[in-house]
Amino acid sequence: MEKSGHVDYYLLDELLTAEERDIRDAVRIFVERHCLSIIADHFDKATFPMQLIPRMAKMGLFGIHVNGYGCKQRGETAYGLICQELGRCDSGLRALFSVQNSLAMYPIYHFGSEEQKEKWLPPMARGEVIGCFGLSEPGYGSNPGGMETRAEKKGDRYVLNGSKMWITNGTIAEVAIIWAKLEGQVRGFLVDTRSKGFEAVPIRHKFSYRTSPTARISLRNCTVDADSLLPGTAGLKSVFLCLNNARYGVACGAVGSAVACFQAARSFAMQRKVFDKPIAAYQLVQKQLADMLTEITKAQLLTFRLGRLMDEHRARPQQISMAKLNNVAAAMKVARVARDILGGRGILADQQVIRHLCDLEAISALEGTGNMHTLVLGQDITGISAFA
Repeated sequence: MEKSGHVDYYLLDELLTAEERDIRDAVRIFVERHCLSIIADHFDKATFPMQLIPRMAKMGLFGIHVNGYGCKQRGETAYGLICQELGRCDSGLRALFSVQNSLAMYPIYHFGSEEQKEKWLPPMARGEVIGCFGLSEPGYGSNPGGMETRAEKKGDRYVLNGSKMWITNGTIAEVAIIWAKLEGQVRGFLVDTRSKGFEAVPIRHKFSYRTSPTARISLRNCTVDADSLLPGTAGLKSVFLCLNNARYGVACGAVGSAVACFQAARSFAMQRKVFDKPIAAYQLVQKQLADMLTEITKAQLLTFRLGRLMDEHRARPQQISMAKLNNVAAAMKVARVARDILGGRGILADQQVIRHLCDLEAISALEGTGNMHTLVLGQDITGISAFA
């Protein structure tokens, strides 16, 4: 059933292609050899392990959704497997991968001009340029249509004014995909983060997502050239196309968090002795482990099928909402039970569980809260919108 980094009770490996298993295994080895030993210290210091970025680039982990421009395009199932493996280590590490691919390189590739693709995608694939996605605002998260950031055409340039909140990679990004209303329509702009009027301020005192370099972005008369407009963007449809991939990545990353917590709990339960026998021998602990494994298996099956539907371009946004809603909730249950099994050791960062538990609190709101995804499903089931 289980080996290092691997939980597969329903033998899903048999349904993967050789290429999918190869990239999954390569990322698993990367996590085991280079990530797990350092991540607790970075979590403690609230820093991102920047030394991992060149290694990730060398493995071809940037440009998963891009064909050409120095990138190796892979299927959505493979993308999900990578997210699971990185998520098993740390949600901030998974987030950097997801944002670089789904929210930065994806919109450039799908909505950008040929000149924009040539300029940005090759260095992003090499890990020399990190991107971020400027959508959420201090007053608008679940309702991006209410955004207040504005773009105004002045001669052959655009002037951007507004602010963005909770921007992953915001303090380390060299390019930002900024969404703003231009003449009432939401459009995307490529903004060099060195531009005058652009400022990214780190969000500090986070007790969750501590390794993720999260920022608040201010745009004060930030002036960009006319060729900074992503020509293929037109309204919120463009935004949601990007978010679909990102939400799928979050759902898969949550599975990785759950696996890490389950493995830590099982290992501890087999070794920790109470009244001369391991606590794994007691009925209550066995029930806890069985429940945890069942939740993980259901989440794995859900994400596998969703990945295949996305590979076939048949996945619906509501199906992605279900996976995000279920998997994050399941992972939170698993993490809480794991922390209970570990007792006092469950609060130590090098035992992994508390890190994942804290991060899952942020993931529950990231890319749409559970309540929002519940209403998405409710509308799909009934045909009636419960949104205000």
